[in-house]
Amino acid sequence: MLRPLLVAKAHERVAFARNDFQHKLSKQLIDENQAVIVETLKVKNMLKNKRLARSIADAGWHSLITKLEYKAKQEGKHLVKIDQWFASSKTCSVCDLKQEKMPLRIRSWECSCGAIHDRDINAARNIKKQGILKLKAEGLSVSADGGLRKSGILSVAA
Repeated sequence: MLRPLLVAKAHERVAFARNDFQHKLSKQLIDENQAVIVETLKVKNMLKNKRLARSIADAGWHSLITKLEYKAKQEGKHLVKIDQWFASSKTCSVCDLKQEKMPLRIRSWECSCGAIHDRDINAARNIKKQGILKLKAEGLSVSADGGLRKSGILSVAA
């Protein structure tokens, strides 16, 4: 009967380590940025992929976004969530042309405009662009360096 107890303790240590890492990461992201933009993914559907299920489950994405959400609110900063149905991987970040189909096995692709994209980097660029559009729609302005500022309020350097 000692074995189940050892396994339970090992799982508890992993859960505490993941939770600690997520708290530290979310704190750093919120402290260093005025806005954080994330894509809301259906983790449950992603777990159906047998090859990726364990890695996805281990990441604890939902709990990380929850931590980002409450820390952003505490600090008066912005967490922008991009809808899961936004075609971030299939849309060219240069010309906005959307590809019809793109299976997961395709990791890089060339658009008809000539741009060559890494799937993940292209998706990140599109998510950032979409997040900035949402922030502007809320009446917030984005500076040239990508920082965020309330309209009409000057930030003061410390």
